Amino acid sequence: MSVMTILVRLGHSMGFQLQQSAFWLFAFISLTSFLSVGQADSGDHNSASPNLILIMTDEHNFRTLGCYREMMEKRQAYMWGPAVVETPNIDWLADQGALCTSFYATTPVCSPSRGSLISGLYPQATPVVTNNIPLNDEVITFAHLLGKAGYQTGFAGKWHLDGSGKPQWAPERKFGFQDNRFMFNRGHWKNLKIGEDGPKVGATSKNTPSYAVGDADEKTFTTDFLMDRTLEFIDANKSVPFCYMLSLPDPHGPDTVRAPYDTMYADQVYEKPTTYDVDDRAIPEWGEPAKKLGFGQSKYYGMVKCIDDNIGRLLKKLTDDGILDNTMIVFTSDHGDLRGEHHRQNKGVPWEGSARIPFLVFYPSKIKPKTVVNQALTSVDFCPTLFSLFETDANADFHGRDFSSLLTQTAGDDWDDVAFARGTGDIAGWLMAVSDRHKLVVATSDQPWLFDLKRDPDEMINMLDNPGYRDTARELAIKLKEYGVKYQDPRMESPRIKADLGWLINGKGAYSTPQITSPRKKKRKD
Repeated sequence: MSVMTILVRLGHSMGFQLQQSAFWLFAFISLTSFLSVGQADSGDHNSASPNLILIMTDEHNFRTLGCYREMMEKRQAYMWGPAVVETPNIDWLADQGALCTSFYATTPVCSPSRGSLISGLYPQATPVVTNNIPLNDEVITFAHLLGKAGYQTGFAGKWHLDGSGKPQWAPERKFGFQDNRFMFNRGHWKNLKIGEDGPKVGATSKNTPSYAVGDADEKTFTTDFLMDRTLEFIDANKSVPFCYMLSLPDPHGPDTVRAPYDTMYADQVYEKPTTYDVDDRAIPEWGEPAKKLGFGQSKYYGMVKCIDDNIGRLLKKLTDDGILDNTMIVFTSDHGDLRGEHHRQNKGVPWEGSARIPFLVFYPSKIKPKTVVNQALTSVDFCPTLFSLFETDANADFHGRDFSSLLTQTAGDDWDDVAFARGTGDIAGWLMAVSDRHKLVVATSDQPWLFDLKRDPDEMINMLDNPGYRDTARELAIKLKEYGVKYQDPRMESPRIKADLGWLINGKGAYSTPQITSPRKKKRKD
């Protein structure tokens, strides 16, 4: 665009009907201001560029969301009985956008999952394979790339990718999130405030930051506090393309929440999951039940309800500012929470309640309302899909797959419906290949487990030796081996996993535990 065109458009946009001399005076002043603004920005801002708001909760069971319950048969939807928490605002995102029914954490614990989501890389490449490992300096995030494209970027909430610092506000390494004032590295704080030196934990015990709710209210309870910071960022940047990641530490434990959410569900009666009592069946070694396990849902539901109410605040803000239709909103979690399923709490295992997570995308310019994606996906697939939907060349080597054609309902029949996940750590642990219906888990300390999630949604039966599933097991094993080789997963070095994949791909007859012998050390010649 020529300078003359810019000047004329500036004048017309302001409604000026000026004489020629006056116009040129106005033009000079306007152009000076225009260039000044351009120098202050990090890129060429285009008001037509879509905004991005990525909301990540922590340890969130997908069955607590009404939009997911609607997609499931009754016994699975009401895992804890008829007592539920309603989530109308999160459900609205699904109703007006896309819901992914088979979305999994690349590793179902905090740090590895987060590292994969923001980078599009598998954990072994970030190299955050378990909690509290710092993200490699060379990792490029979606925030880096959007920042280069002219976006204003920011982050509020739990980061968990800078080592063991706790809470460690505003880590020095920003990874593309230009405004990270309200980013804290670790912790599940319930009470946050702004002091003279910036944000701080508002509850303490013996002068040490505490997880207590304390005097938290609608301004200082962490979920509310972080949403306020998000709305402030939007207000400051709504005239330019922006990207903001809101990382809420709830509904991760401790199961506490501010009033009135702390008593909102106290009178409901909760049932134990059907898989709660599991002592009378064969159990994978990676899925051993907890010896002691309390059970309760009321305050967990309260945390979810508080999150949903705050999503409502976000939607109202975007609507009032007239930018809702030009904003992509993604709602997801870093991993699930078993909440008593298989007599376990928390995460870290390939059970559905642990590894499967909510993933919703609202983007009205590209995604039709009530879109449902059934194919298996993981958090590593987010980055390539984002840049495809935004029609922006990321110029990055992502490990994940671009599933934008599934969201826009333009995918052909050649989509390969297999995704991969892994447990924490390097060589010891488990690997998973999963489709919309079947799940294969191989591990360093147990036989392979093959689940049919349609016939056996509770994951109680190993179909490994069922002749009708032999081809399915072989196909998933082939895909899993291809993944391990291509992305250099160190777990492929495990003799047990090597042997089991070999049998799954080429073996015949019933499975038997391979006899693994350690390689003999060569005698040193003097």
